[in-house]
Amino acid sequence: MAHAQQEQYDLVVIGSGPAGERAASQAAYFGFTVALVEKAAEPGGAGINTGTIPSKTLRESALYLSGAQSRGLHGVNLLVKRDVNADDFMYRERYVVGRQRERFHWNIDRHRIDYVHGHARIETPRLVKVQTDEGFRDLATRVIIVATGSTPRHPDYLPFDDPWVYDSDSILQMHALPRSMACIGAGVIGCEYATFIAAMGIRVVLINSGDTLLPFLDSELSERLLEEMGQENIQVLSNERVQSVTRVNASALRVVLTSGADFEVQSVLFAAGRRPATGDLGLAETGVELDAKGYVKVDENYCTSVPGIYAIGDVIGFPALASTAMDQGRRAACHAFGFDFRNKVERLLPLGIYTVPSISTVGETEQSARDKGIPCAVGRASYGNNPRSQIIGDEHGFIKLVFCPDSFRLLGVHIIGERSTELIHLGAAVIQFGGAIDYFIQSVFNHPTLSEIYKYAAYDGLRSLPKHVQRKVWRKID
Repeated sequence: MAHAQQEQYDLVVIGSGPAGERAASQAAYFGFTVALVEKAAEPGGAGINTGTIPSKTLRESALYLSGAQSRGLHGVNLLVKRDVNADDFMYRERYVVGRQRERFHWNIDRHRIDYVHGHARIETPRLVKVQTDEGFRDLATRVIIVATGSTPRHPDYLPFDDPWVYDSDSILQMHALPRSMACIGAGVIGCEYATFIAAMGIRVVLINSGDTLLPFLDSELSERLLEEMGQENIQVLSNERVQSVTRVNASALRVVLTSGADFEVQSVLFAAGRRPATGDLGLAETGVELDAKGYVKVDENYCTSVPGIYAIGDVIGFPALASTAMDQGRRAACHAFGFDFRNKVERLLPLGIYTVPSISTVGETEQSARDKGIPCAVGRASYGNNPRSQIIGDEHGFIKLVFCPDSFRLLGVHIIGERSTELIHLGAAVIQFGGAIDYFIQSVFNHPTLSEIYKYAAYDGLRSLPKHVQRKVWRKID
């Protein structure tokens, strides 16, 4: 086979998801020549095509089409009173995904990045061979960044060839809305899909292998989410695992649990884990070290065990967040080319979970602070006492502040309720700059706004302290 003529680049990025796109853009911004390789039919990775953007759009579609968004506002249940089909449900998702693909190409074009559609394989730390529809292209480069993401696991007990059995990618090709669904896996993806599928009036059974829902959350948020699921007719089965799923008839699948219990549903969603997409890149042959699960091992600068090869995003494992992946991409590119202004990823990471209601959290939980021996106190405020919450019809959420009872320094913020993923950044900024909860007391907030719950949570936190300690804050404010 004749060798392709080598094309010269400063950087080749493999994978065009949130991490890869930002890495490529950052390097191109500084004037380096960049090739961005993607083997999928459409660019953007899971962020645009199968994960972040589609699932969050489906959530909003479910709330709108079901009337769930308006129930608290109007005092009536509008739950799917007209015929809604899969095309109705997916319409907005397809529109938003299309717009995001347009934005992707606009961003790549304005940075003069060469977009290469094809299958990449690392031949050496300085050469990437890409198989395209027209043949092979050899991309010689100073630096390689691997950002190939992850794919859903497919356990043997699930018949994924059945049209009613989905994973977290294929559910976006749902051909019809089912009457019932078993959601296997109660992690972030499982909980998100379970809540907005249930909002459409679909009976949902959520199978949780543990005894607590999302145990990394502050326990009060986890408990409130479980309560909200019960009110939405989601049956949560804890400490259960699936043994088998088999077709009973044209309209039913039987789910058998390892406990011996079984039930029937029309559809099944598997959302219990993903695996890194590293299998055919040639990483091991190049000397790149992987862990036992196939994730790429990296140091604090996202360098792999092979100089000149970096890895970012889902392919390196935790935390596998689009927001973090984007920052990892920018910082890896800066490190690769010697720019110091983005020399580490911020360790204070806000987490957004787009369940119904949504959840967002940052910093220490009450339990994690106590486990670390950090003295802490808490303050809470309910959405129900907030006029803006009453206006928009969401009165069930709350905010919880975790703070130091001596210095009043804010340690953590935990919110459940609509707009929580927007509200969290105010608390994150105060933590980042070493601020105390008296900031919320002294500040003037627009009225009526959801942000005011910070002020009343701070007041509540102070009321929980001895009077002589409270006076320290009042003297500080005066």
